Amino acid sequence: MTTLHPAIAEVTERLRERSRDTRTAYLERIDAARGRGVYRHQLSCSNLAHGFAASGTDDKSALRGATKPNIGIVTAYNDMLSAHQPYEPYPEQIRQAARLIGATAQVAGGVPAMCDGITQGRAGMELSLFSREVIAMATAVALSHDMYDAALMLGICDKIVPGLLIAALSFGHLPTIFVPAGPMPSGLPNEEKSAVRQRYAEGKASRDELLEAESAAYHAPGTCTFYGTANSNQMLMEIMGLHLPGASFVNPNTPLREALTRAAVYRAVAITALGQEYTPIGRLVDERTIVNGVIGLHATGGSTNHLLHLVAAARAAGIVLTLEDFDALSSVVPLLARVYPNGSADVNHFHRAGGMPFLIGSLLDAGLLHADVRTVWGEGLAAYRCMPSLDEVGKLVWHEVTASSNPDVLRPATEPFRADGGLRVLQGNLGRAVIKVSSIPEGCLVVEAPAIIFHDQDEVTAAFERGELNRDFVAVVRFQGPKAIGMPELHKLTPTLGVLQARGHHVALVTDGRMSGASGKVPAAIHVTPEAIDAGPLGKLRDGDIVRLDAVAGTLEAKVDAIEWAARTQVHADLSAHHVGMGRELFASLRNAVGAADAGVTIFGAHDRHHAADA
Repeated sequence: MTTLHPAIAEVTERLRERSRDTRTAYLERIDAARGRGVYRHQLSCSNLAHGFAASGTDDKSALRGATKPNIGIVTAYNDMLSAHQPYEPYPEQIRQAARLIGATAQVAGGVPAMCDGITQGRAGMELSLFSREVIAMATAVALSHDMYDAALMLGICDKIVPGLLIAALSFGHLPTIFVPAGPMPSGLPNEEKSAVRQRYAEGKASRDELLEAESAAYHAPGTCTFYGTANSNQMLMEIMGLHLPGASFVNPNTPLREALTRAAVYRAVAITALGQEYTPIGRLVDERTIVNGVIGLHATGGSTNHLLHLVAAARAAGIVLTLEDFDALSSVVPLLARVYPNGSADVNHFHRAGGMPFLIGSLLDAGLLHADVRTVWGEGLAAYRCMPSLDEVGKLVWHEVTASSNPDVLRPATEPFRADGGLRVLQGNLGRAVIKVSSIPEGCLVVEAPAIIFHDQDEVTAAFERGELNRDFVAVVRFQGPKAIGMPELHKLTPTLGVLQARGHHVALVTDGRMSGASGKVPAAIHVTPEAIDAGPLGKLRDGDIVRLDAVAGTLEAKVDAIEWAARTQVHADLSAHHVGMGRELFASLRNAVGAADAGVTIFGAHDRHHAADA
């Protein structure tokens, strides 16, 4: 048996010790919930009659009894988002599969699903991060009827899966399986799409050309094929054992995809408390599971958004994950995948090369994952070395993946693309920040240049169009944090800064906003904490101050005399225009209650969120 890497064992033990009290209290709470009974026969007759009044005759008969499992479905279906449109037929497919094995299934509720790709640069983006908390609360409402013995979570994209996971852990006594829908088939290659974007940013391509390219890239039902937050979500759910083995990246509306959905139903029934393999999600997700998730992010160059989401989800399970844990693991976990924006391939190419089964198997062989975790499929991660397929009679089978079929996309841990992970923490007199380095050229990992201060990403674009940015500089875009305006993603900056870097200028971005999994080749120190509106040091910066972003040393500093720096006052910004319109006025209570970026930007667990940096 392969020995676990000592650094991973050390981080896990520190995490366990740090979380001892909160984890113990959490487990006591979910055990008490199971002890009170989660089954519908505990309800009064009137309550129960309400719960099955709309069911068909056979389902109603089953639901009246006390021995047949009932599965709650929480769905993020809508038919405007390509990733979630394939979920439309899932509830009926799930109900039919449940009936085949003597169980029932009901849609417990729906949750909203936002697309950051649609709201980029728009007012709606300022609701995006907070939609995670709304999704968590909506899921809690759905499951609060206490009619269910297990849950199936239907969600894919950026905030949806984290919100569903936070809620599932709050109902930690329930077995829960996440059911993916898969990526759309490959369209226009991502590098070609990116090239058109940069040409458009330079005024060399028309809007019609840009729209044609975007439409050729995003062209069918399914998740976008680049490796952003949505596909990082799927990777996480699989490496954490919350998907069925190999299920993450099977295309929608295929016989294999439908077979995997049926298998998830059968498995959900098997792991209820009515069977012999009771597997509540709150027991399944422990410190080892969380560490495995962090390792997966490093090994794939995953989304920086998960330095928010995984921290928040861990805390929902009583586990105090910190940025220092990410940083410590980054130094020992190699980068094994090159998927756009970290390479030219998309997730379909990654899946065909061996995908999650090869990645997990290679990490296990190198002692870089906890192998002895519980999963929805059973004990241990060994089963997750296997890829699903249909045999000659259409039966779902799994086979072990022992080699990558494309080493330009996916490599073993013995021959990585780089020796360390793709996510790092920066610290200095400007606060704490995170950076994704997996796609940044080696010569761009350190930038020291004068700051140019902006309070809106549109100001950067306007300055570029006026020809004012043809030089070395650090763009400081502040007052973008969660308390200020909801911490929007700032992807409109990527083509602009990319053009300037391609011209040979040394440029970087520093912001208390987000860039997410699509951050590209320009160094970006994001999630700066404390944020500017919260007396953060970004509020002291002035145009022309020299800023040094050093992703090698892990530092983020203003090169200003210490006495002068201490004497400076904070700049304030009028953000009132960001607090009304497009529903933003309804989110004031969330802006006022939210915690810091390094504690997961969550409104939950207020009693401990302010102590993340000291944990």
